[in-house]
Amino acid sequence: MSNTDDRGTARRTLIVIGLVLATALALGFVYATRRVLVWAVVAAFFAVALKPLVDRLQRRLVRRRTLATLLVFLAAFVLLAILAALILVPLFGELGRFADRAPELLRDARAGRGPVGQLLERTGARRYVSEHSEQLRDLGGQLRQPAVGVLRGVVESVAGLVTVIVLAYLMVLEAPRITRGLLAAAGDGQGERLRRVGREVSRTVTGYLTGNLLISVICGVLTYAVLALTGVPFAAVIALLVAVTDLIPLVGATLGAVIAAGAGFLHSPTAGVIVLVFFIVYQQLENHLLQPLILSRAVRLNPLTVLVSVLLAAELAGLLGALLAIPAAGIVQTLVREYGPRRLRPAPPAGPSPQSAGSTD
Repeated sequence: MSNTDDRGTARRTLIVIGLVLATALALGFVYATRRVLVWAVVAAFFAVALKPLVDRLQRRLVRRRTLATLLVFLAAFVLLAILAALILVPLFGELGRFADRAPELLRDARAGRGPVGQLLERTGARRYVSEHSEQLRDLGGQLRQPAVGVLRGVVESVAGLVTVIVLAYLMVLEAPRITRGLLAAAGDGQGERLRRVGREVSRTVTGYLTGNLLISVICGVLTYAVLALTGVPFAAVIALLVAVTDLIPLVGATLGAVIAAGAGFLHSPTAGVIVLVFFIVYQQLENHLLQPLILSRAVRLNPLTVLVSVLLAAELAGLLGALLAIPAAGIVQTLVREYGPRRLRPAPPAGPSPQSAGSTD
């Protein structure tokens, strides 16, 4: 009997050791391939968002899946190119005019004249620059040294962007084949449940994108109104740039505030203060009112769940976590509703009955 107990204990010990080693290997694999996994997650996010457009185009206009996917991705690229042109073309023009006036502005700043010189004089920066010119010159030389690292980062970012685009394209293209394989493996009993989960996941991601775009439009319109009222030049370009940065949850409005407030202070101290106060108030309203309310309706999440999920994900995974927190919370809620214990399943959202909802799909 003791030999049997010893063998059972040894077997359980080996099982525990094996599980610990397997977990350690899995965590090591995830850490080693974290960059590729992040690319795959971002690509899946965009694939889920673009797949309904491809399906609709394939049903109504184009029969071939390859052509429908190519047309949707080309349309997305054209929209992004137009948006980039609306921002970059006026920005480059302004940079060119600034470069032409740079020598004059530098002379005025050194002499304490003009808006820049007056600002430097008020803040004491001109005196600091004159007293620490040697240290600033050495700092400039040090900043030029890591240029290779910056170039490597740019190349890696471009490679990541191309990889995400290719992965998203292939995911959308192969989506019907993958879906058929999963449904065939699941059988008839689980097939309908998997379809329902897929529809809910797609609706969650699409709702998140729609709600986030709506919030960015609101931010851009209000920013343009404030900049136009204060007389800041190129108000439309700055407002469009602020709207793009506002797509980033929590910190997007802060990045936009830095851009707009900087333009305001270059125009006049009064305009800079007004723009800065506006963004302080608006960021609080967006983070604690607009985002929880609009995204909770779009993703069908409780406003408190939206806010807590974004805060936790931003703390754990930084910018990427903040971007994916809300759709991830919606997906988790869908999985809990379908596969979790009944006492843990959230109440169904208010709206049409399941029968009517199913009949519209």
